[in-house]
Amino acid sequence: MVDVFAFALAFLSAVLFGASTPASKLLLGSLEPLQLAGLLYLGAALAVAPWVARERPRGRAFLSDRVNALRILGAVTFGGVFGPVLLLVALRLTGAGSVSLLLNLELVATAVLGVALFREHLGRAGWLGVTGVVLAGAWVANEGGLPGVWAALLTAAACVCWAIDNHLTALIDGITPARSTLLKGAVAGAVSLGLGVALAPFEAGPGAVAAALAVGSLSYGASIALYISAAQELGATRAQLVFASAPFVGLALSFALLGEAITASQLAAAALFVPSLGALFWSQHAHPHVHEALEHVHSHRHDDGHHVHEHPGQSAALRHSHSHRHERLEHAHPHWPDVHHRHGHSA
Repeated sequence: MVDVFAFALAFLSAVLFGASTPASKLLLGSLEPLQLAGLLYLGAALAVAPWVARERPRGRAFLSDRVNALRILGAVTFGGVFGPVLLLVALRLTGAGSVSLLLNLELVATAVLGVALFREHLGRAGWLGVTGVVLAGAWVANEGGLPGVWAALLTAAACVCWAIDNHLTALIDGITPARSTLLKGAVAGAVSLGLGVALAPFEAGPGAVAAALAVGSLSYGASIALYISAAQELGATRAQLVFASAPFVGLALSFALLGEAITASQLAAAALFVPSLGALFWSQHAHPHVHEALEHVHSHRHDDGHHVHEHPGQSAALRHSHSHRHERLEHAHPHWPDVHHRHGHSA
């Protein structure tokens, strides 16, 4: 019964995030891309602020570490400023449905960057999934002519920015996803809105501003909070499988709310996206590997085979965050790349 509720939370998170694309398409009639990006991220910060206020973080402050500070700066710059603006410019060139489908490229960009820069592993199934997603994206782009190609390139660039953000955020020691969202939303939102107002007249009325903040609160802030809750029950992989429905939700809402036609090319691309995403998600591997002794802070559970320190009276399934130490460990099990599995692979 808990899993059913958690799956519902993950799907609601996907629905809220998927709705951001058609909603942003509407708001671009009143706001410039930088202005809208700023308001969306400020809305996200407002949404997660109560969540963060209830947290009781333990361990050292993450910004006291210069490396962590640089990582969060990179995450804010790429994920909070560059990515949203590139996406919103793309939305001005083509339909929200096509852009929604192209957001599947974020998973591909994250996987490929992981292999290229962060020592992650991608097996045959993973590379097959990457190829399928790219081909489906090209299919969608080709349908829109030259504007569609430019929109696809801009969306792909936005997805690369978010992929960089994903990796940098995963490496930050001692910050929860909600706190990361608050910091990213407040800083990136203020920077984008400030630049947007400086570069173009701010002509949006109170209604458009309130709507943009509401979309940011629901589609970014609340969506992330719901996803965190779902992932704590389902695990990251199953939660991501459910959340992968977000681009398809965006396509459906673009049809329902904006009256955009769902074309044969979009349906064919969607049919290729689904098995390709499945191949990416199931691209795990198993081999003997060593975890060197390490002390750090991150959100964890005690039923994952890597956290053997004890908390008397506390359930092993309870997710929590504190400074803890890992002793050297060598074992073999199926795994995906995560904070405990960034090891090299000879083949």
